[in-house]
Amino acid sequence: MTTVKDMLNTYPADLGGVDEEAMARCIEACVDCAQACTACADACLSEGMVGELTKCIRTDMDCADICNATASVLSRHTGYDADITRAILQACATVCKACADECEGHADMHEHCRVCAEACRRCEQACNDLLATLG
Repeated sequence: MTTVKDMLNTYPADLGGVDEEAMARCIEACVDCAQACTACADACLSEGMVGELTKCIRTDMDCADICNATASVLSRHTGYDADITRAILQACATVCKACADECEGHADMHEHCRVCAEACRRCEQACNDLLATLG
């Protein structure tokens, strides 16, 4: 069991029918993606051709910020608002797609971009999977 699942299981109130497995997968994917994007942006800054990676760095940083925010919002259940949850999940899926697309454009030259793109695709899918359960 993961810490995310442990924390969901310890919540003292009813989660309101939220798919706990999909929620846990999404939170974990967001945290993983934020880390990958932060590391990718940093690696891009160390490349000799950093000027050509400006958009990648910016997209990585935006994605990391939104993934971190999404993980935080999904981790709070008191006063749950489905509209806010849906909006942040949609935003996260959108930025993950954009970041994956950008990183894939550099993946043949930079391994860190390949790894980051894969993390972004997993997070995009996890956000869309959770969205599908929210009704």
